[in-house]
Amino acid sequence: MQVVLYAGLFVFAEYLVSWWHLPLPANLVGMVLLLALIVCHVVPLKWVRAGSRWLLAEMLLFFVPAVVAVVNYAQLLMVDGWRIFLVIALSTMMVLGATAWVVDKVYRYELKRMRNE
Repeated sequence: MQVVLYAGLFVFAEYLVSWWHLPLPANLVGMVLLLALIVCHVVPLKWVRAGSRWLLAEMLLFFVPAVVAVVNYAQLLMVDGWRIFLVIALSTMMVLGATAWVVDKVYRYELKRMRNE
């Protein structure tokens, strides 16, 4: 049932994007709509949680076609594979570092705020 809610929100978001000519992807608009529905208590969080757990459990199935498609580019990977993997590794480290920095700043802010109360 929850997955139907996600699909319905996506279809509605696609309609909104095309109707209002928004320069945003429909999936982003759908996520904002879902967040608004959760914050306004229209959709209970436990509904979303149950559907998202199922989707996360099945997420590997979404990546299988992409991994299989890599076989089509074996020649490219033999020549430039190390560069591609280097870029992937560096970008992953940058994202991890940025996330750690933001979490640290928010943690320190929360500690400071709790001390002042």
